[in-house]
Amino acid sequence: MIILGLLILVAAVVIAVAGVLSNSGSAHEFTGGFSVFGVDVTGSTGTLFLYGIVVGAVALLGLSLLLTGTRRTARRGRTARRELRQNRRESAAAEQERDVLIDERDSARARTAQTERDDDVPAGPVDRPRRKSHWFHHRAAH
Repeated sequence: MIILGLLILVAAVVIAVAGVLSNSGSAHEFTGGFSVFGVDVTGSTGTLFLYGIVVGAVALLGLSLLLTGTRRTARRGRTARRELRQNRRESAAAEQERDVLIDERDSARARTAQTERDDDVPAGPVDRPRRKSHWFHHRAAH
């Protein structure tokens, strides 16, 4: 749509410039014809004025197509950036929630381990089996 609008606008500008340059009389009379894109334009100044109105309307159409295309492209870009910011916020919130859950899990494990250690502590001295050294790992002595 942008390319079509640009082409129409450029064609209208070329036609307008050719018409203005060929109208070079001292009284601004339409002294002779001119040719644009293979079309011979001849007639009175009123006809040239009418052609100018048509060329201006075509130029306006091309410009509006061009601007519509750029607005649509800008709107898509804004929407994409807005969605990206929202996704980043959601990701950050999910990461924060995950970190909180991991901290809660680690604290619960630490409390459970502490409780088990407190329950397993015997009243007297503990006899631990002697370990005998082995090439790859320690073995408990029998």
